[in-house]
Amino acid sequence: LAPVAKVLHESFGVEHLMITTVHAYTSSQTLMDTPMRKRRRGRAAAVSMVPTSTGAAKATGLVLPELAGRMDGMAVRVPVPDGSLTDIVATLKTDVTAEGVNAALAAASSKPPLKGVLRVTDEALVSRDILGDPHSSIVDAESTIVLRDRVVKVLAWYDNEWGYSSRLVDFAGAIAGRGA
Repeated sequence: LAPVAKVLHESFGVEHLMITTVHAYTSSQTLMDTPMRKRRRGRAAAVSMVPTSTGAAKATGLVLPELAGRMDGMAVRVPVPDGSLTDIVATLKTDVTAEGVNAALAAASSKPPLKGVLRVTDEALVSRDILGDPHSSIVDAESTIVLRDRVVKVLAWYDNEWGYSSRLVDFAGAIAGRGA
């Protein structure tokens, strides 16, 4: 989410942004229906799509403070063990086209600080295709759509385990490079 939100905001200005993370089930979910305080959280992970909360928008507001309070979202946990998708819908301050949005994302992905973190592809991906991909956001360019010139939808895949681990390796390398 953060790499895409950063590019959208820096390139076009973001007024508001809503997300839905379509997230692989997690270890906090049960494999069979069980009673839990939050009833949906007790539903069987391997056979249920479970609407739930996400901290992704709030966390993104911490790293992109200029967007804090202008983002919200939810998650839907789905019955796949790995491979997730962020559905981003943003109202922008300037008129755009899908091609222009994809071009801005592709340009940002080719240079620091997002090189190796953001990827844009025209491949017809499904969740299993991105397993083991180290990028935090893999933009599905064919799915980018624009409504009335200023509302854009971007789909970005991510391997919720491998991508996160790759950022930890980057972080450790940055710390080691500082002589800490």
